Amino acid sequence: MTTMLTGRRNVLKGLAATTAMTALPRAARAQETTLRWWSPQSAPLQVAAYQTQIANFEAANPGVKVVFETTSDEGYAPQLAAAFSSGEVPDIVTHLPSFAIQSYYANGLVEPFNDVIDMIGADDFFEGANDVFRAADGNYCGTGIGNSAANMLWLRKDLMEEAGIDAAPTTWDELRAAAQAMQKNGIFGAPLPYGANSMTTLIFAGVIHQAGGQIFDTDLSVALDTQETRDALEWYGAMREVCPPGATNYSWGEAITAFVSGATATGIYTGRVLGNVNAQNPSIADSVTCVRYPTKSTAIAPWTFNDFPSVFIPAQSNNIEMAKKFAASLFDPEGYIQQLHAAPGHVLPVLKSINDNPDYQNNEIIQKYPAEVELMSEAAAGGFNLGYESANHPSNEKAGEVVGSGVIAEMVQRVILNGDNVDEVIGDTAKAIEDIMKG
Repeated sequence: MTTMLTGRRNVLKGLAATTAMTALPRAARAQETTLRWWSPQSAPLQVAAYQTQIANFEAANPGVKVVFETTSDEGYAPQLAAAFSSGEVPDIVTHLPSFAIQSYYANGLVEPFNDVIDMIGADDFFEGANDVFRAADGNYCGTGIGNSAANMLWLRKDLMEEAGIDAAPTTWDELRAAAQAMQKNGIFGAPLPYGANSMTTLIFAGVIHQAGGQIFDTDLSVALDTQETRDALEWYGAMREVCPPGATNYSWGEAITAFVSGATATGIYTGRVLGNVNAQNPSIADSVTCVRYPTKSTAIAPWTFNDFPSVFIPAQSNNIEMAKKFAASLFDPEGYIQQLHAAPGHVLPVLKSINDNPDYQNNEIIQKYPAEVELMSEAAAGGFNLGYESANHPSNEKAGEVVGSGVIAEMVQRVILNGDNVDEVIGDTAKAIEDIMKG
């Protein structure tokens, strides 16, 4: 969901910089421990918050240096694969989705996180906040650096009023009708993704749930070949006519830009919309609001996609204990609140003490949009993702591989863009997921 970098070359540059440090005099190396911190979240205000957290930690731990390095949302998998393969791993990684961590942990690549959660204060986490990080062996593979409600429906109240729409849509039919009514004067109805990327995979997994379906059954057998999946594909295909032509390649950046810039009447994204609108297009700032994304019918409960942005420690780190200490420090109020305020409503607090802290609540965006932030907090707290589809599902350690394979996005493209036979495509996709689960 952040600006993408140039993949593996950037990792190699980071590794080269680390290698160069080993050429320092032996005495200097003996006195200094360097921790490498990777994250795909690198907006300027977020980096400023990281600098505060790093400075505070270095001041409290003389002889320790923390170096921040940027990855990307679409490229973190090959970047980390290269790091794990070479052994030149970062010491701490943040803001990756929980299902990725489960996959890495299942392959012995991640250090158990139980004692870090205890250092932070296990009782301070919101109830159930760490359930998604519980691995099959009973350990926690990480924890959340925050919550996110990644598939909220964003609306322009001014455009709704002009189109004679009295209430926010709650069903698919209502949403499509609203998008059609507002699609005029060069403004498209919606910025849904149809590209071969993780956004299409993750958003469409949510659409299947909004149809009343699921990707996996509660025993983690593949449950894709259903009428609900067909209904999801039919509706998603019908929405293509209210999306910009470029939506065939949309990922996170294009989707948020389309709504924030005013190119679309509705949006689908996290709370980063609020900060971006106020900074980049303030003329519509008083008109934006959000609701949970509509479902096929009112009989189906909303399903919020929370990727559970995480913090974890690679098992190959040479500085495990110091990395754990640094990980716990990321939740100290000063730096953590600054990090949350860097994108208010985008990453929501996982600690009760932070949520109740007056310094957290004292933020222009949070105070301007209290109803929206509260709704996102509620939606995220009850959210799920492909690695944790419902309260009845166990954590799925293969979910990261399913997402990384792109087979769900490919299903969307084959049916909606290419017009392939839906039964054949669903069968192929189900088989591909089954093969991943058995692999």
